[in-house]
Amino acid sequence: MEPISKDRFKLVGLQQQGTDNVAKASLSFWQDVVRRFAKNKLAMVGIVLLVILVFMAAFGPFMTEFDYKTNDLGNKNQAPSAEHWFGTDDLGRDMFARVWEGARISLFIGLAAALIDLFIGVLWGGIAAYKGGRVDEGMMRFADVLYGIPYLLLAIILMVVFGQSLGTMIVAMTITGWINMARIVRGQVLSLKNREYVLAARTLGATMPWIMRKHLIPNAMGPILITMTLTIPSAIFTESFLSYLGLGLTPPIASWGTMASDGLPALKYYPWRLFFPAIMICVTIFSFNVIGDGLRDALDPKMRK
Repeated sequence: MEPISKDRFKLVGLQQQGTDNVAKASLSFWQDVVRRFAKNKLAMVGIVLLVILVFMAAFGPFMTEFDYKTNDLGNKNQAPSAEHWFGTDDLGRDMFARVWEGARISLFIGLAAALIDLFIGVLWGGIAAYKGGRVDEGMMRFADVLYGIPYLLLAIILMVVFGQSLGTMIVAMTITGWINMARIVRGQVLSLKNREYVLAARTLGATMPWIMRKHLIPNAMGPILITMTLTIPSAIFTESFLSYLGLGLTPPIASWGTMASDGLPALKYYPWRLFFPAIMICVTIFSFNVIGDGLRDALDPKMRK
């Protein structure tokens, strides 16, 4: 039999050059999410603004010769100038130093509240969904009862009874704040716990903590991250609102909320006292919200515009 020539196996109708890139390595799920997230221009603006805020919170107070708590009544209510870049307040304290010291406090409050909500919410929602039955029913009914308590009223009571401290404020924000995270995690775990890989792990004798850590929580990480990006600005806004009510942190601690509360009565004559902390609150909330929206769109392409 005549041997078959290799020429008979050449590609027909395709360019050989175009076939070299077909066998590229496929992207993982999270690599694909990062790629799609990076294409969202508004989300990238939020990332840049957030990086700048964090950088200034870390180094801003060291960029001026003044500190955030020293009174100088001879220079009170000075307008922004070359000496005091953001002006001074009613006690002569440098607003530039106070704004970036306040950034440390406000960002810490937001991050601490989000992490506590994450820890409690993941545990509560994950256990409730995994156990199911009466355990699920009892745990979620307790969460519903707690959620029914007026949030601001509870926060005000805690601040009045235990004092206006940083720890009390964080507890006041998280005592019911974790419930939304728990509901989201519960919904995700309910949809995942009967998947084949989870059932296989249970058949092989894997424990609940191992399954939660290795399979369920990693696969629910998308909604968890989105919820966290929305929890942080919510906590910052809540701190600002409590400060507006006079229940914020006590001097000499500076936060954007306490600075905005102090600057509001002086808005007509000394607008910079309110403008700088207020604009920082707005920029921070905007940054986290657009980052959350970008994550949502990257995780679920069907939701993209």
